[in-house]
Amino acid sequence: MKTKAVNETAIEFPSHSSNEGFARSAVACFAAQMDPTLNELEDIKTAVSEAVTNAIVHGYPDAIGKVLVRVRVCPGNVLELTVKDHGRGIPDVDRARQPMYTTGGEERSGMGFTIMESFMDTVTVRSAVNKGTTVTMKKKLASRVRK
Repeated sequence: MKTKAVNETAIEFPSHSSNEGFARSAVACFAAQMDPTLNELEDIKTAVSEAVTNAIVHGYPDAIGKVLVRVRVCPGNVLELTVKDHGRGIPDVDRARQPMYTTGGEERSGMGFTIMESFMDTVTVRSAVNKGTTVTMKKKLASRVRK
């Protein structure tokens, strides 16, 4: 069952690598309404960067496609991020989530999912070959006393 969002937004953009910074900044601006700590905000930005970069590099290695980023503020001070592409998909999600595994060549570290998992509370990956990948991440932010 999907949790009802308090607020949400979505952005869609072409899978140009230059749009990774745009997605990172847009999500950080939207998350600011939750009054995150600087560390929480950096964690969120890093996780978004990894997910968007994966969609761009691995989802569309030979073409330009669309990347969708949805951000939701959920009850309980939970931020939910979804990054979706309609690219080539992941044949073996369990293997892809292993540290150091990559299909991106020597210049890639294979640490994207590991980094996302270290900065977010939950990371869910759904993928189908030639249909795309959806990464959903959640992070509960610290409740701070407002004056």
